[in-house]
Amino acid sequence: MSAAIMFTTAAFAQDATPRWEVYGNYSFMQFNPTLSGLQSRSFNGGGGGFQANFGKLFGFKGDFQGYGSTQTSFTVTGRPTVTPHGTIPTGTFNSDGNMFTYLFGPVVGVHAHRIHFYGEYLLGGSASNLYGNLVRSIDAGGGTLSGGGSQHPFTQALGGGFDLKVNNHVALRLAEMDWILTRYTNPITDTNNQHSFRYQGGIVFMFGAQ
Repeated sequence: MSAAIMFTTAAFAQDATPRWEVYGNYSFMQFNPTLSGLQSRSFNGGGGGFQANFGKLFGFKGDFQGYGSTQTSFTVTGRPTVTPHGTIPTGTFNSDGNMFTYLFGPVVGVHAHRIHFYGEYLLGGSASNLYGNLVRSIDAGGGTLSGGGSQHPFTQALGGGFDLKVNNHVALRLAEMDWILTRYTNPITDTNNQHSFRYQGGIVFMFGAQ
């Protein structure tokens, strides 16, 4: 019991805060399209970013991630569907898509002796051809939809995570988990505001102790 108490105290003791952090990571996103009949998609990808720390608690972060997706299907049964942007014939339409996010914002955290806990709120944008590829697939099957191409909507992330410090210059990002809001406009029903989940894990390089 004494050893456990000593280890916990050492792990959570305040430690020197690096002035700069640069990281690379794997990233998983469970993306939820706002279109009935189009299932949730698992995006796998990765990226990196930087963080500038100001004092012991506050920092500013820039985060850049890229994702790809596997092929999925959208099915219309019965009669063709008429939308404000054209007609969707009956049938099954296959599409895939990718996404890139670029987010910036404040980070609040504590650099303990071995563990760095933090929370973040990031704002920015993203780009995806997800809905554009679906429109092209529908039109290739006899549809008359408009609205193909990539979209670049407002995007935000709210969450946090923790890193395990290896030495004074390297840490392992064990888990960062965020709620992601994207505002891609569905070209079929004009709905937006997708609520998704994101996980990241990777390696962090630290420079310039404060």
